[in-house]
Amino acid sequence: MSAAAPRREWDERAGVRTCPRRRLGDELDAGQLFFPPALVPYGDHPRVRALPAPRRRALFARHLYHYLDFTTQFETRVVNRVTERIAGGRSGLDVRTATRLDAYRIYVDEGYHSLCSLDVIDQLSRATGIAPAPYDFAPFLARLDAVGEGALPDAGRLAQLLQVVVFETLITAILNDVPKDPRVLTVVRDTVRDHARDEGRHHVFFAGLFREVWAQQPAALRGRIARCLPGLIRSSLLPDLRPVRASLAAAGLGPADVAAVVADSYPADRVDEGIRTASRHAVRLFEETGVLDVPGGREAFSTAELLR
Repeated sequence: MSAAAPRREWDERAGVRTCPRRRLGDELDAGQLFFPPALVPYGDHPRVRALPAPRRRALFARHLYHYLDFTTQFETRVVNRVTERIAGGRSGLDVRTATRLDAYRIYVDEGYHSLCSLDVIDQLSRATGIAPAPYDFAPFLARLDAVGEGALPDAGRLAQLLQVVVFETLITAILNDVPKDPRVLTVVRDTVRDHARDEGRHHVFFAGLFREVWAQQPAALRGRIARCLPGLIRSSLLPDLRPVRASLAAAGLGPADVAAVVADSYPADRVDEGIRTASRHAVRLFEETGVLDVPGGREAFSTAELLR
């Protein structure tokens, strides 16, 4: 099996090969932003706007920290547990050496993204005195793993591969929009841009790998995969509100205000629309490969509110 990854470009284009360490400049005093306000769902809420300016600024810093911390955890604990198996020849897939080498390249990329993300958190927290809040990734990972355990209890490695296929074929506004916003700190924009460039290659690899894996599956397993994928998409994209609540509380909002801000900022219809938008390329991949055509496939995607 060979995934169609542009491996010859990795030496010349991969961030770990070509990018310098991204360093914080002297922009903090100039009022540069930690994160684009439009990408912080609660940023414009009246109760947040009423906070003193230093607390609002710290709130946006913690939002950035959470995004970067999530990146470090997801890349190493979800993506790399799969790429390491593929690279090591222990995935249960019939892969060629070329594919294993590509998996090692992605393994290196994801470790590098994690390093860069934590480095930015450390630089900013030291410079601003705004400490990152502890983030427990375990509940998110448990929620994600539970989907595969329920739908594919006898195919755990396949379920974990599907997690990564889903996540690596999502298109999020953060990777697209943060690098383009000149109001945002340069160190943040550059770090996200570096990540986005690498993710383009990862998308190609995992989309190609899924096409080949799907073609090899028996009909009975195809139906279970089709019914598993919508849950993986939603579990990957549903907002984790635990750090949001903690950050709002740290900004000085009381429990009632925190509950009101969260309820107003994450209504179900807006969350569903965001999931549909971010997953449109993944859903298109699954449509093109015939996932939605197996019995129960289209119904599962429709029930999950993934079809427009």
